[in-house]
Amino acid sequence: MKLKFHTLDVFTDRRFAGNPLAVVHDADGLSGEQMQTIAGEFNLSETVFVLKAERPAHTARVRIFTPGTELPFAGHPTVGTAVLLASLRAADDVADHDALVVLELGIGTVRVGVRQRAGQAFAEFDLPKLPERGVLPPAADRIASALGLIPSEIGFENHKPSIYSAGVPFVFVPIATREAIARVQPNMQHWKQVFASPMPGGAFIYTRECVHNTSAFHARMFWPGAGLTEDPATGGAAAAFAGVVQQFDAPTDGSHKKIIEQGFEMGRPSLIALSLEVQSGRLSGARIGGNAVIISEGTLTV
Repeated sequence: MKLKFHTLDVFTDRRFAGNPLAVVHDADGLSGEQMQTIAGEFNLSETVFVLKAERPAHTARVRIFTPGTELPFAGHPTVGTAVLLASLRAADDVADHDALVVLELGIGTVRVGVRQRAGQAFAEFDLPKLPERGVLPPAADRIASALGLIPSEIGFENHKPSIYSAGVPFVFVPIATREAIARVQPNMQHWKQVFASPMPGGAFIYTRECVHNTSAFHARMFWPGAGLTEDPATGGAAAAFAGVVQQFDAPTDGSHKKIIEQGFEMGRPSLIALSLEVQSGRLSGARIGGNAVIISEGTLTV
């Protein structure tokens, strides 16, 4: 069996930055086990498999795999797949166009708006599920031991470790400074104890000290259990992070846009646009957006 595939860099407007993504087309004949094996072969943060939509009005059904597990939802595969499918179905002579891509994910149906301007593509989608707060996180001293930091470097202002999920749960860890974030080196002996079940396996660490003055937060994300020692850009975590912003920053009613920068320590700078809608002091909606660039295409032999 031969299947076409593309790769993209997501949450960036330039090649060889952002978070790489593989998209395998016409994958209806593959089993879940085969998909997991192929994802391991690509060995990227995520690999998407495009299948026929269950509903005729929808664009496609997709399954998302890390090198180690299947996910019901993830941000950079949603953005990248939408940009790719919109680009492939656009007329060759149309330089600028808008498209609506409707994807059937494990978490549900997600509608993604794609905007192509001057050769750059931006996609944005409403969260299919608003963030929900999880169980109490591990103690700060235990988290510090897993990250190779000291306890006093965990937390800033009123921000404390928390757990949120918008489809996939993460432990969110505020770090006092960007210098401390740069020194993070997971200690796997402690990690396996601190982030053992029922704790989420992924840790999203963040600070307000940013590289760009247009960014609101600087972040890194580690998830060794899913085969991701470190992830350059994590849209699923950014989606859940909306709950963190609402809890600790208490934004006023209205619309708020926060740029999250990630992947800089890996040499894969990424920018994730997180938009929040607040009504009566509550989070009423949120969106994730970002650019994506098509990098390569080829044929996969299965």
